[in-house]
Amino acid sequence: MRLVSSLLLIALAGSYGCHTNPTPAPPAVADPADLTGDWSKMRVMTPRHYICYRARAPIAIDGQSNEASWGDAPWTEDFADIEGPPKPAPRFRTRAKMLWDDQNLYVYAELEEPHVWGTITKKNEVIFYDNDFEVFIDPDGDNHNYYEFEMNALNTIWELTLVKPYRDGGPAHLGTNLEGLRSAVHVRGTLNNAADTDRGWSVEIAFPWTALAPYANAVSCPPRDGNKWRVNFSRVEWLIDIIDGNYRKSPREARPEDNWVWSPQGVIDMPRPERWAYVQFSTAAPGAATFKPDPTLPARDALMAVYHAQREFQKRFKRYSTSLQNDANLPITLTPKTNGYTATTVIHLPDGSARTLQLDDDSRLRVLPP
Repeated sequence: MRLVSSLLLIALAGSYGCHTNPTPAPPAVADPADLTGDWSKMRVMTPRHYICYRARAPIAIDGQSNEASWGDAPWTEDFADIEGPPKPAPRFRTRAKMLWDDQNLYVYAELEEPHVWGTITKKNEVIFYDNDFEVFIDPDGDNHNYYEFEMNALNTIWELTLVKPYRDGGPAHLGTNLEGLRSAVHVRGTLNNAADTDRGWSVEIAFPWTALAPYANAVSCPPRDGNKWRVNFSRVEWLIDIIDGNYRKSPREARPEDNWVWSPQGVIDMPRPERWAYVQFSTAAPGAATFKPDPTLPARDALMAVYHAQREFQKRFKRYSTSLQNDANLPITLTPKTNGYTATTVIHLPDGSARTLQLDDDSRLRVLPP
């Protein structure tokens, strides 16, 4: 089944929303090209995928990948600019691996870096003011209630929870530290020494399933063979100068930081879970499993096209559209509610079954029980 292209014609047979002042009536039909918003950049970014195999022995969290299990684990693709092509490739290579067992999800990443530095030493400070490595986890793929982890080369960490993406009002709960989480950094060179050239740094993290369970409301935690979670990785890289033998970070207004990610988002904004990668968990021997694409992705994309179009419409007319036409093969039902809407579609899967997906106006997207 083909994906929805831009969505749209959002037709204005009616509208709804909370008003304090009369609003001039919009034209009979809004220009579809004006209503895609960020989705025009995001929809062309196909989420990447990864098969996460089980570790065959305990993993020591030391920032290195010496265990045989890490040798079994495939690398992700090299990180790319967060906006995807045609942005230039990152200056330095970043790639990651994942493993799991009955206790933890393990992440290992290598970051090439000629000058490894860090300044933040207090836990739960805003880590991306240093160069950092970040992990985003949305187990049930509903765009809500997801977990974020950040760390710098000093192994200072920041953990937070997003009830909803920032675009939908958040809020972010800061310092939601996972009990039992372990992390480590290994520097291939010398830390905070501007007099030499380093090779880079590597990170290793163990995320306990018991602590991730509150984020996995609609899926098994630990996962089962074949389950898929939405995950993404990011690296923030600041430009620096060496002045009087010391590192000086360039001000953002002069030279903005780079954002390099595993699965490109299309826009400079990591809290867009609809474009995070798929991680499929497997109990098969390493290399023996085949990734099975999410059969609901076309429906998800069709509903997210509605979401982004409605956001653009609401910005312009201070209300939501009540009817639409679209060029997808999926019928979409739009249901008004107080100050918002829900959008629903049904997709027929290759096994002959059908699933109903529902989107709320705050981007929460669920596959409803059969």
